[in-house]
Amino acid sequence: MSVPAAPPGQPKKAAMAAWIGSALEYYDFFIYGSAAALIFPKVFFDESDPATATLLSLATFGVAYAARPVGALFLGHFGDRVGRKKIMVFTLVLMGISTFLIGCLPTRAQVGTLAPVLLVLCRVLQGISAAGEQASANSMTLEHAPPQRRGFFTSFTLSGTQGGQLLATLVFIPIAALPEEQLLSWGWRVPFWLSIAVAVVGYVIRRTLEETPAFAAQQAIGEVVKLPLAVLLREHWADVLRVVAGALVASVSTIFTVWALAYATSDSVGMSRTSMLWVGALANLVALAAIPAWATLSDRIGRRPVYLIGAAGSAVMMFAYLWAISTGSYPLILLLGIATFGVVYSAANGVWPSFYGEMFSTRVRLSGMAIGTQIGFAVAGFAVTFAAQIAGPDGDGWSSVALFTAALCVPPVIAALSARETAKIPTERLGERDARKTAQPETVAA
Repeated sequence: MSVPAAPPGQPKKAAMAAWIGSALEYYDFFIYGSAAALIFPKVFFDESDPATATLLSLATFGVAYAARPVGALFLGHFGDRVGRKKIMVFTLVLMGISTFLIGCLPTRAQVGTLAPVLLVLCRVLQGISAAGEQASANSMTLEHAPPQRRGFFTSFTLSGTQGGQLLATLVFIPIAALPEEQLLSWGWRVPFWLSIAVAVVGYVIRRTLEETPAFAAQQAIGEVVKLPLAVLLREHWADVLRVVAGALVASVSTIFTVWALAYATSDSVGMSRTSMLWVGALANLVALAAIPAWATLSDRIGRRPVYLIGAAGSAVMMFAYLWAISTGSYPLILLLGIATFGVVYSAANGVWPSFYGEMFSTRVRLSGMAIGTQIGFAVAGFAVTFAAQIAGPDGDGWSSVALFTAALCVPPVIAALSARETAKIPTERLGERDARKTAQPETVAA
């Protein structure tokens, strides 16, 4: 099936829609991560001793990841049935509402055990939203992109996640500097309320976006499948397993942004909240440039080598970063934090949207990406909770956490080594077993 080129300007518009939507999703998601590490143990779990309260709070961070596979089944099915655009709008609205409601929740001191229950419920809604956000945004940008620049255009989804993390961190820096009483009473709520403004902007952009040429062409000739999941598991089961394994690399992100933050600000290290938030902010700022750079490189030399640099390199760099935290040397922490998360991890982070999406045909692309990534991300989400247990009763067993994180990088490496190279395959031939025979010449569109 020949796929018409996207209308002029649509690839850039799709990339911007993906960027701002992902920025909102992960602004919301990582506001929660920062709050789970710094605030929620004292607001929602204050009846427990400090170590247990932190463990319970970090567990609620993982709850959203547990909800993601369920959301992926539902949203993936409808994304391949009714189109990418409708799912992108739905996920944006759901995330905006659930995050705003977290800022409105009563504390445990006010309503008792109902408070953490409501917190978990809102967190589940965040997880369902995130399950469809990246898969729909990646599918939208990939199918709108010029064939020889799919890596670059799809990387805007992940640039958006870094932008959202950066925005969340910058918002939290002045909040974290508030006096303890103000921080725990009203200060922590402000970042959650601010998300509604980003949601409105994202909604306006996404509502005006056209459906992708690939999906529209499929609809025109009646090739939209009624049960995408059945087709996915029959024709692409091995690729789904590869994506599940590859998605475990996200453990690097959750350990860096949540567990390492909690560890660095604990009594055993004693770094200030503000200084560690700046490490995350600067690392994400570097990542905003590194992600499209790595993605552009993948358009030239292929997805697999760039992805392998990110996955294998992150396994090594997490040892260096967590060791730096253990020394208490802020210049060392800052340097290795930027190198680990801003540069090395960005190689895998910038390439996986195109790498995973190109494994599937248009008929099941959104389902394949959503289900595969969200199962892997579910493990990554709870990696923070496991890390808190592995670190021991004093929470300072950084070497064990680094080894655990490195072990979670092994399946992504194996998945990449076993995958087909897809960078030069025409968009309409993606997902076909013999597509490598029609690979594009080694050129890149200007």
